[in-house]
Amino acid sequence: MRIFVLTILTIICFEAHTQNFQKEINEQVWKHFITNFNEHNTDGFMTVHSKDAVRSPRDAKVVWNWEEYKQQQSQGDQRALAEKRKHALELGFTERIANKDLAVEVGVYKTTYFLPNGETQSHYGRFHVVLRKESGSWKILVDTDYSEGGTIGEKDFLAAQPLDQ
Repeated sequence: MRIFVLTILTIICFEAHTQNFQKEINEQVWKHFITNFNEHNTDGFMTVHSKDAVRSPRDAKVVWNWEEYKQQQSQGDQRALAEKRKHALELGFTERIANKDLAVEVGVYKTTYFLPNGETQSHYGRFHVVLRKESGSWKILVDTDYSEGGTIGEKDFLAAQPLDQ
């Protein structure tokens, strides 16, 4: 019985510790990532990424280092600002694993585009992200996403856990 109780207490402590890491990651990475992405702020967006970052939008079959990623993001942000295009990114999580200095986060994103005629279009995909703590702050080290051939949708997004849970 004592072993059972100790096992349960260990699991509870581990879960609470993991949730603390996730709160840190939410505050240091995801909230800034979403805000800066939605505002087309390339510099702010890139601050949550490690200088060692590897980015792969897998549908495009490309892999970028930090500089290439920043260049691609900047070009997209400049076009969107010039054309006054707006979008809203939301994230849902299906798996969050973290220790004191590394984390893996998997989930579904939803990007809603606001069209000039007042209509909206939503696009979905699955993301896999590896984060690393650098000088006391969480940074994105690896960022991949893909649409799985367009099979990811609203149902998948709604089944994932929201950012603040």
